[in-house]
Amino acid sequence: MRNFFIALFLICVNGLSAQVQFEARVSKQTLGLNERLRIDFTMNDDGDNFTPPSFEGFRVVGGPSQQVSQTWINGRATFNKSYIYILLPTRKGKIAIKQASIDIRGEIYKTNPITITVTDAIDESKDPTSPNYIPDAGVHLVAEISNPNPYFNEQVTVVYKLYFSPTVNIRNAREASSPKYNDFWSQAIDMKNLTAVRSTYQGQEAGMVVWRKTVLYPQKSGKLTIEPLTLDLVIDAPTNRRDVWGRFQYATANKTISAGTKTINVKPLPETGKPEDFGGAVGKFNFVVKPSKTELKHGESLELDVSVSGNGNLKLFTLPKPVVPSALEMYDPVHTEKVTIPLSGMQGKIADKYTIVPQFQGNYTIKGLTFSYFDLATKRYKTVTSEDIVIKVIDGPTEATASTDSTKFGTQPEKKNAKFASIALKTNLQSMKKEVFFGTTLFYILLFTPFILIPIIILARKRKEAMDSDIVGNRSKRSNRLAKKYLSQAKKQINNKEPFYIALERALHNFLKAKLHIETSEMSKEIITEILLEKNAKPETVTEFINLTENCEFARYAPYSSVAIQQDFDKAVSVISDLEKQLS
Repeated sequence: MRNFFIALFLICVNGLSAQVQFEARVSKQTLGLNERLRIDFTMNDDGDNFTPPSFEGFRVVGGPSQQVSQTWINGRATFNKSYIYILLPTRKGKIAIKQASIDIRGEIYKTNPITITVTDAIDESKDPTSPNYIPDAGVHLVAEISNPNPYFNEQVTVVYKLYFSPTVNIRNAREASSPKYNDFWSQAIDMKNLTAVRSTYQGQEAGMVVWRKTVLYPQKSGKLTIEPLTLDLVIDAPTNRRDVWGRFQYATANKTISAGTKTINVKPLPETGKPEDFGGAVGKFNFVVKPSKTELKHGESLELDVSVSGNGNLKLFTLPKPVVPSALEMYDPVHTEKVTIPLSGMQGKIADKYTIVPQFQGNYTIKGLTFSYFDLATKRYKTVTSEDIVIKVIDGPTEATASTDSTKFGTQPEKKNAKFASIALKTNLQSMKKEVFFGTTLFYILLFTPFILIPIIILARKRKEAMDSDIVGNRSKRSNRLAKKYLSQAKKQINNKEPFYIALERALHNFLKAKLHIETSEMSKEIITEILLEKNAKPETVTEFINLTENCEFARYAPYSSVAIQQDFDKAVSVISDLEKQLS
């Protein structure tokens, strides 16, 4: 009996030790935007059909690579297999790495989701064992700010320059994250050609490329932060190894560099001497108020042009509005802007053009307008006042005549468009006899409508309950819709390899779920093949479908041409169409 319990205990221990484990492990849970993350999908038993997560919010810069180890200790075997990826985050915030799955001995195992916190770019790791370690290649990204202490609404320029050692070859460069200019009005200057020129960096000879130029106007005072620009580079850099002729050997590496966070201290505009009508204009301006004519006949119109020209924040303030006598009818202005934004800031002209129509003859004065701005050269406010404009209307009715006529007939003063009232062709007459509502057609419609609607509502509710209870049918319809949706997404992403194959793989999986009524966890190649053949699908069509799903698994990380992608899409459409006919 004692031996029996010992044997039973050993069997239980062996059973527990043989339990399958499949988990995801990351090198760290918090990292900077320019750091790399290593993730290992580890299992203690061999499996097939490994499916990694989509890695949304990350870019795969290394892997997948495999590590397999098997040891024997005291007659006991241990097995360990890992799929390893190196990831680079593409945005900040909390990013979830979803589940990976694998088929081990006919069972589908999944990892737990992992949440990674991505912060601003940080100094690069100097630890050679870290996945973020890259030897110093003499590549630097610098943000040059024209004025770190501007006034509110004063122009500031930021120029991003990429410096690199003459021994480095930059094969590819792209923005991993673009700077955000919160609390600034910003305008990027178009960089048509990125041309490298000779320059120096910290006293050393270097090549230099101007990557980006931006013009900023701060919209609040105080300390304002400019988030960093981060670049992903593929570079060829020299190593410590030499060839047989003594020349340094080169290695290709991915490198992420950041310009770092910049802080600008914005000064508020002074309160001393600020005019009451100050509207926020900062710079150097000319102010002009000009009428198209000053003498006109009754029924004619004139145009009053109010304009400001010069250098400054032309797009960020409004022009003063003229006040005209009541005898002149003024319409809303037409606003025009002829403003260019070079690196030196906004320059050009803005204008409001008003159309004015006189109602009576006589002489009318439009008082001069005042325009105030803060002059950056003198650090003082300036006010410009235009001259009064006298408008002479040489004919037409007078205000006195119109007032006398109104008093004579005991009427109110003539309102706008009242002179056309005598030729009105339509009247608004109402019957003195009011119709009784009871017994009308509308009365009977409202009376019997509820009795007609109640049976319809009951039938519609029963039909909805029947549809909701059909769980399998609803799942099938939903999967079918998702298959069409993802196939459409794949077509839109046909020029982007990784999103294309992700969408295509999801379209194939949802098509199977709709047709075979199986879940994703049951989708192994053997089960799919067996069920499709049982449902009278042709063997060659089944083989094409399985091959297509395998293409989706491996093509995401393998080099692929646009021709191969188009062929896979055409094959997917053809295979789905064939299976649709064969399984119906």
